[in-house]
Amino acid sequence: MGMGRQEKGKANPAAFSVAEAGFGDRTDIDDDGRERRTGTLVTASAHIITAVIGSGVLSLAWAIAQLGWVIGPAVLVAFSVITWFCSSLLADCYRSPDPVHGKRNYTYGQAVRANLGVGKYRLCALAQYINLVGVTIGYTITTAISMGAIGRSNCFHRNGHDAACKASNTTNMIIFAAIQILLSQLPNFHKIWWLSIVAAVMSLAYSTIGLGLSIAKIVGGVHAKTTLTGVTVGVDVSASEKIWRTFQSLGDIAFAYSYSNVLIEIQDTLRSSPAENTVMKKASLIGVSTTTMFYMLCGVLGYAAFGSSAPGNFLTGFGFYEPFWLVDVGNVCIVVHLVGAYQVFCQPIYQFVETWARSRWPDAAFIHAERAVPLPAILGGGEFPINPFRLVWRTSYVILTAVVAMLFPFFNDFLGLIGAVSFWPLTVYFPVEMYMAQAKVRRFSPTWTWMNVLSVACLVVSVLAAAGSVQGLIKDVAGYKPFKVS
Repeated sequence: MGMGRQEKGKANPAAFSVAEAGFGDRTDIDDDGRERRTGTLVTASAHIITAVIGSGVLSLAWAIAQLGWVIGPAVLVAFSVITWFCSSLLADCYRSPDPVHGKRNYTYGQAVRANLGVGKYRLCALAQYINLVGVTIGYTITTAISMGAIGRSNCFHRNGHDAACKASNTTNMIIFAAIQILLSQLPNFHKIWWLSIVAAVMSLAYSTIGLGLSIAKIVGGVHAKTTLTGVTVGVDVSASEKIWRTFQSLGDIAFAYSYSNVLIEIQDTLRSSPAENTVMKKASLIGVSTTTMFYMLCGVLGYAAFGSSAPGNFLTGFGFYEPFWLVDVGNVCIVVHLVGAYQVFCQPIYQFVETWARSRWPDAAFIHAERAVPLPAILGGGEFPINPFRLVWRTSYVILTAVVAMLFPFFNDFLGLIGAVSFWPLTVYFPVEMYMAQAKVRRFSPTWTWMNVLSVACLVVSVLAAAGSVQGLIKDVAGYKPFKVS
């Protein structure tokens, strides 16, 4: 099962090209001619933790409630082990054909193309963009729910817990979309790098607040109903609902662990010595282990706090509790996080469409023209570049995702569907296939057999999770009136 190594006496192709380009004696340049990377085990581990911990943590209490004390934690651990193992395989694909001395692949898609060819690359790109679009819609839904939770929390605090406190998700989605339209006009992603840092801090903040509120609720003497097998058939749900919810909870957990899309990009920040794949494997172990402990605490304590009635977004379930301001802070953190996270996930979509349009219509002024608009002094003065195509296309995309979110504002079902659709191809299938292609694993060998068994098993899990989420969406849509105040 060993990886193919460079033959003795043959020069490293990447190093040779750099030397030919005149970079051989440059200490500030890496072997690919780019600025020397400075990332370490610590920075890579931090990137992984901030990439994994996100809005997926909010649904874990609900997922554990469906599965119970035994299967729930076991499934969380199983997903973490699979994610870590496949991440280790993916780390070996950063360079190809050799994992230590080969040519660098700067993105997940480049790694797939280098190892599996153009056909598989196109399938990978399709899966990635479907995932990105789904995530932006899911973030719109989540933000609106949290904005509504802030309004209801304040209303209950002022008027009592029996007050008829309502909030319009539609209005909140319109506000969120308006903010995203403005942020989307920034021409380059590097201009909003600070949003990523803020988003990472916010995700840790609201997760910690939710964890603290769960502990406070448990310590306060509230004994919620919990069981070894989760929600009880005939009491909480029907037999068919139990099955569908079990499947859906798998999708929610899968969504919480999705970070394969950015693993290669994180690895591309690492310094060359020690070897990037060696450091990345250690970072994946640290990052996934830390995240799993955090997820276990949030899911298990959230279930202990709410029991079988755990809400889909467990932070919104504290709307009746004091201190109300801490609940508000947690939901504000969610809103701020997702304002930034939306941009992180939609930028690759923007760049793909705009690059394609520029190459398709190289002489179209509508696509290529840049107009400088002067900014008022209150915004720092200077000029802001406006491109007609960018303005129309990005605005249309934000509006489209907001409209879909308004039509299907179902947090759990949507997150479960995104997790189900993206887990198998991006987290399992492509890393397994790339590793076997790079390592030249023989067909029907023991390694080939058990890796394919793992891939097929994860495919079955993804299909079941998708079926559960689709059934949940169908059920929710049947009794839903769009654009209503609730």
